[in-house]
Amino acid sequence: MSTAHASRFGGAALERLLAGEPRSVALAISEVERGQISSGALAAALAGHLGRAHVIGLTGAPGAGKSTLVDALLGALLARGRRIGVVAVDPSSPLSGGAVLGDRVRMGPHGAHRDVYIRSLASRGQLGGLSHCTREVVDVLDAAGFDTVIVETVGAGQSDVDIMNLADTKLVACPPGLGDAVQAIKAGILEIADILVVTKSDLAGAAGTAADLRQMQALRGAAAVPVMAVCATGGEGVAALLDRIEGHRDRAGRGSRLRHCGQAPAADEFAARVYALAAADPFARALGMGCTEAGAGHATVTLTLREDHLNFMGSCHGGVVFALADTAFGLAANSHGRVAAGIDAHISYQHAARRGQTLVARAVETSKSGRLGFYRVDVTLRDGPLVSTFSGTVSMKT
Repeated sequence: MSTAHASRFGGAALERLLAGEPRSVALAISEVERGQISSGALAAALAGHLGRAHVIGLTGAPGAGKSTLVDALLGALLARGRRIGVVAVDPSSPLSGGAVLGDRVRMGPHGAHRDVYIRSLASRGQLGGLSHCTREVVDVLDAAGFDTVIVETVGAGQSDVDIMNLADTKLVACPPGLGDAVQAIKAGILEIADILVVTKSDLAGAAGTAADLRQMQALRGAAAVPVMAVCATGGEGVAALLDRIEGHRDRAGRGSRLRHCGQAPAADEFAARVYALAAADPFARALGMGCTEAGAGHATVTLTLREDHLNFMGSCHGGVVFALADTAFGLAANSHGRVAAGIDAHISYQHAARRGQTLVARAVETSKSGRLGFYRVDVTLRDGPLVSTFSGTVSMKT
């Protein structure tokens, strides 16, 4: 990597990337794809900013309905206040060598949303279902603050299983009509699934396919993997599938690709602890909050406002702002591995927020005294004005 390329990926450019600026994300991915920055240099530049995103891998045979399912999942994730990056691995054009972009056609309905970023990558003959730089592109999106990154493989065969070392939660799409029970018993790609998804469940034979998949697991003596039926075009089963995906995330965690290559997840043990606590908070999940940054004594939590977050005036309910700030406060205070119980809190409000806007609550530890810890939380609109300030005190227990 040349000095010029290295400098473009550092300093202010890196800060813009970490802030999630779309143009900076696109430029960084382009440099990665063209080989203008090495994987080692990228890892060094992004050290301490990885392991926050939940990476969902979706694979399956050509025509299995993967892209349509991705679009349906985008809608469900957006409804829960998530920011989503999508890496779609496409077949290569025989003329240009670039991605054919067939996946993008089916992701049109949600692809233009400001909280969605989609990047197509050409497979360029790479075996395993991914492209040569898929992992590095996922790292860029992770560092840029996306809550969820979906990786859709190119149409895969039974041995195209590289996604297993990249994704935290692996989905295998199994449409009806592409094989019988004997074919289903063949292992290969089905073995890597955390969830088996029977797509196009409105078609005849879907129930039989689901039964075959369950029988396959019984015959092989394999640990039972959930089999979910989904009709992505009509939305049937999508919410239940997403619940199952997020349940797996809560149990298995994030950043598995970093563990596979010996890197520490997230920034450090403090960040890993905070993300685990955030994932185990049902109240925060119900409101649609997501923890996007963490470390020793600090945490950042975001929330995109929905209709049910609003008050009778049509602006964000004060209780929602308090809940967001209090969640960031609690996560930051408990990052040290000691139980931190809140004993005092004060909040002031400076600016109204509206539906569709994203609130960002940044909690930092300001001081400690004996067993007491003192924290400040600033709640802002994303890259916008200050909405609220919050201060809290905790009692630290062993």
